[in-house]
Amino acid sequence: MMTDPASFFMAFGLTLLAGLSTGLGSLMVFFTRRTSTRFLSAALGFSAGVMLFVSFVELFSGAMEVAGPPAATFAFFCGVGVIALVDRLVPYPQNPHEVRKVEALDGEIDKGEKEAEGLYRTGLLTAAAIALHNVPEGMATFSGALLDPGIGVAIAVAIAIHNIPEGIAVSVPIYYATRSRRTAFLYSLLSGLAEPAGAVVAFLLLLPYLSGAVLGLLFAAVAGIMVFVAVDELLPAAREYGEAHLSVYGLVLGMAVMAGVLLVV
Repeated sequence: MMTDPASFFMAFGLTLLAGLSTGLGSLMVFFTRRTSTRFLSAALGFSAGVMLFVSFVELFSGAMEVAGPPAATFAFFCGVGVIALVDRLVPYPQNPHEVRKVEALDGEIDKGEKEAEGLYRTGLLTAAAIALHNVPEGMATFSGALLDPGIGVAIAVAIAIHNIPEGIAVSVPIYYATRSRRTAFLYSLLSGLAEPAGAVVAFLLLLPYLSGAVLGLLFAAVAGIMVFVAVDELLPAAREYGEAHLSVYGLVLGMAVMAGVLLVV
């Protein structure tokens, strides 16, 4: 399957922006005094709502029309299995969606050298693990944008919101250990660049060989990946920030916004 340069660069650009949002999470650590748990809870719920709605209503339903219900269903659960396997084989050294607050920085200034080394190692391992987890997410964003620009924008926004806590997870231990905002920001940003790397993998290894039916199977698998991310990462993280109702409101709002986008486009 061939794709024109404009479509490629648009899809790649959306994937790049989604990945760079890990840097936004890092900046939130350095330039705010308090964590807005209400905002993060609602935002993560919103991201999950977007992912779930577009996965079931657009990607999976479209895949069933093109590839047939049995094949699309099989591909969907293959996508779930792939991301679950990645999650299993490359576990986070600590949950990147575990609640971390900006206020914690004030209590960590006097860490000893041994503790600092441990925190630095934790930050590096977290960055590496997040980078590996982000590759299939980058493939999903890139593929969705090639299918439909409107869907691509929605997925990119959802992934970007989802990446903010990951940026916090990387930058906090690195900053504790090095006292360098620049170093912490750099590692946080680099972990997000795995998203566009996933886009390149999707383009080089998958797209040149795709027919319409195989493309449908790919999007069913992408739907499975996004459903797993929403249920396994986003919703639990949203509730951990202590605003359970807000996470549900965000979930419903995300679905409503995605429904509006699909109706307009």
